[in-house]
Amino acid sequence: MRFLVFVLFFLASALGHAEDLQERFGLRFEISPVWQSVNRIQIPTPEGTRYDFTSLGSGPAWNYRIDAKWRVGKNSEIRALYAPLSLTLNGQLGSNVIFQNTSFSGSSDTEGRYQFNSYRVTYRYRVINQEKWLLWVGLTGKIRDAEIRLTQGTLSASRSNVGFVPLLHALSSYQFLPDFRIQVEMDALAAPQGRAEDISLLLGARLLPQIEAFLGYRTIEGGSDGGGSVYNFAWLHYGVIGLGVTF
Repeated sequence: MRFLVFVLFFLASALGHAEDLQERFGLRFEISPVWQSVNRIQIPTPEGTRYDFTSLGSGPAWNYRIDAKWRVGKNSEIRALYAPLSLTLNGQLGSNVIFQNTSFSGSSDTEGRYQFNSYRVTYRYRVINQEKWLLWVGLTGKIRDAEIRLTQGTLSASRSNVGFVPLLHALSSYQFLPDFRIQVEMDALAAPQGRAEDISLLLGARLLPQIEAFLGYRTIEGGSDGGGSVYNFAWLHYGVIGLGVTF
């Protein structure tokens, strides 16, 4: 982490001396403790048992994100996001569970793994460009790489899935002091088969002309209602700490 901060600081300082600096590119890195408050699972449907993954614990588990952006026009921008998510918890299920056609005891020590990695590309357009307030809207294409696994001793079962999800995107930023701003960002969409919401509220503080530190809260909520034999709805909470650089 210290090395990354040093690299970003050096890069921004060096670029800051360029007379033709356009700030066309941006890179943001964040780390987050993640908790789960709801994580209901039933695989397969309707034969499997519906249980709550939070019976194994709520967390936290540490995760990270890397967010890059490229200004392709005066009011147009492309964002690429890598957002891995992994929770590995140990506990007891509390009741007997049939998962992936495998029977697990509710009173045995159980390791559960919940993975929901996300790869996203966004095109967004700036519809409001005022001195203090900016508003971007756009579309996001998301590829999810998901896996749920239960293990009791030598007994183990898992279900993995890779799929594409289109999302609506919005980002709003308000600069309430010269070096401080509030940002709200969202990727979300609802459909009959389920929903997906990724919403963050961040406070940014400008450390140098091209370097910004930020902290805040992120929530991810949504899932599938059983289409394709999978039922899963989760609600996750992040405490966000990060650093961004533009050049």
